[in-house]
Amino acid sequence: MGRAETDNGVFQNKIARIKEEYVMTRLDCNVTGCVHNAENCCCRGSITVDGKTAMEKCDTCCASFDEKKGGVFTNLFKTPESQLQVACEAENCIYNKDKFCVAEHIGITGGNATEAYQTECSSFKAR
Repeated sequence: MGRAETDNGVFQNKIARIKEEYVMTRLDCNVTGCVHNAENCCCRGSITVDGKTAMEKCDTCCASFDEKKGGVFTNLFKTPESQLQVACEAENCIYNKDKFCVAEHIGITGGNATEAYQTECSSFKAR
C-alpha cells in the first residue's frame, strides 16, 4: 500500500469520525423561500453556515440556500431531515468546534428569502 493510499485512508477515517461526532439532533428552518425547505426541515444531508467574522446572528447566513423557483412540487421526492451535519464557518461562535456546529439545536431563519444573505443562523452566540 502506497503512502497516498494510507494518507487517504487516515483522512477518510478522520472525516467519518467527525461526521459521527457532530451530527445535529435537531434543525428548524423557516426559510420557506429555499428549495430545500419542507415542513420547516431541510431536505439536504448537510448545510454550511457562513459568517467567518460574524459577531452577531445577522452576520451569518445559510450558504446552502437555493432559491425556490417554479412549481409546488419542488420537494416531492426529497425527504426532510431532522438530523443533519452543519459545517460552520462562523469562527466566533461558541458552538463552532473544528468548523462543525455542536449545538444541540440549530435554527435557520429568513422566511421568504430570495438570497442566502437574507438568512441567518438563529443559534449563533458570540464567544
